[in-house]
Amino acid sequence: MAGPYGLCIAPTLHRHSLERSGLIACLPQSLRPLASAKPDCPHGNQPHHAVAEPPGRPLAAATRNPRRHSPEIRHKARQHIADAVAIGLAATRSQPLAQQLLDAMSMGAGGGACGVFGSAARHAPSLAAFTNAALIHTLDFDDIHDAARLHPTAVTLPAALAAAELVGAPPARVINAVALGNELMCRLGVMYSPMGRGPGSDWFLTQLFGYFGAGLSAALVMGLSEDHIVSTLGLAYMQAAGGKEAGFGVGATGRSIYPAFAAMGGVTAALLAKAGVVGPESALDGAASLFRIYLEGPPSAAQVALLLEPDGWQFAATRIKPWPSCRLSHPYVSAVLALRAQLQGAGVRSMVVAVNASAARLCAPLIDRRRPCTLQDAKYSVPYMTAFTLVHGAVDLNTLHLEGLSDPAVLAVADTIEIAETLQDKPGHPPAEIHAVTTDGREIRVRAGDFDLSDDGVRAKFDACLAYAGCAQQADALWARMDAFDAQRNLDFLFDEGGLGGHM
Repeated sequence: MAGPYGLCIAPTLHRHSLERSGLIACLPQSLRPLASAKPDCPHGNQPHHAVAEPPGRPLAAATRNPRRHSPEIRHKARQHIADAVAIGLAATRSQPLAQQLLDAMSMGAGGGACGVFGSAARHAPSLAAFTNAALIHTLDFDDIHDAARLHPTAVTLPAALAAAELVGAPPARVINAVALGNELMCRLGVMYSPMGRGPGSDWFLTQLFGYFGAGLSAALVMGLSEDHIVSTLGLAYMQAAGGKEAGFGVGATGRSIYPAFAAMGGVTAALLAKAGVVGPESALDGAASLFRIYLEGPPSAAQVALLLEPDGWQFAATRIKPWPSCRLSHPYVSAVLALRAQLQGAGVRSMVVAVNASAARLCAPLIDRRRPCTLQDAKYSVPYMTAFTLVHGAVDLNTLHLEGLSDPAVLAVADTIEIAETLQDKPGHPPAEIHAVTTDGREIRVRAGDFDLSDDGVRAKFDACLAYAGCAQQADALWARMDAFDAQRNLDFLFDEGGLGGHM
């Protein structure tokens, strides 16, 4: 399947290695002179490990003239956009956080050009992007690329929607921008494929790489020039953040909204670039570049090769979530559902839950993870989600809510769970294993099964989110419009006060 662009970020490659690999012949015509240029050595006789031009420029040149998106990728982009919109609408029922979010974004605001899911509010582009991104992630139900460990559409879609409403761009342009912004985020994430420890493990990569994905998406929707896109990426870098303590620690409801900072920052970067502010062109390969400061040094040759790959879409491996909880808890939800099927009416006396280093970070401190005080902490806890699934047999928006955190049956099971860090760590979600002893004396061992959603499952999730939002009667009509998103003339149907807007 043809890729969207040739990414010429090659700090460890030079002309001859590119020629030997055949990559120059695969790159878009506009990139071949850049990839073939002889590099200068800016530091005397020291080896030079950068291409002739900073990587932001060939990246911008390539995305300005993307290869034709395949029907499969356009279908996938529409599905993920529909999923994100439905989640954003459902999140307006997530109180008190949704109202706190809307209250905060309305302070001192006097209206604006851009709409907010489920609300009659209108905000300036950056604030609208922040609000919608926060709503999409608040329920921890948004799409994810497992190896990259990031949620791309929660960041790129709000940025693209805000930009489109600002300039009157059609939804078809939003699809292109979301697909390309997602691809950039996924490639950056897969370059590092974080695990429990090591480069990338202490960052919310959705946020860190999301500034670039959101900036690119907004810039493409606004039709910015190559120079402006280069500046957008540089200005996005100047805001980059995303330390993961809100996840590793307990008690912070702000963990639900971290993608919003990237969406807002990306739109801000694109608007600044559009207005003429020039960002650093060397943001990705300079002396104080993104990789050097945040990710322990410049990328390896293998990472560069992955980023340069001219074919394929990393975005294609992004998955739509079946359950509204942290993705690393999903294998344990799956394993417990398999356990329930074998209980034959017996109870569970004790459980040992095997984890790897990645999942172990969702188990400590164990006393707090067994008895979370916030819904955000509950969804980020392997012990709690294991106990919750065993008791309720279903994990959905109607069962997993703030009022249920004090459920004595769930807490009693959680107190019996022991954690054993015995599984090998790897990128993606952990290979969950549970050893249970039943009340009738049996020992049962289970592992996670396949929990990817089919197309029918994606539609069922969409309907469930709309029903939770109080918009069940509009689900069929909205799905039809989302399925034909390319053909819509504008975005009014998403934010029209007489339609989906203003129901909060």
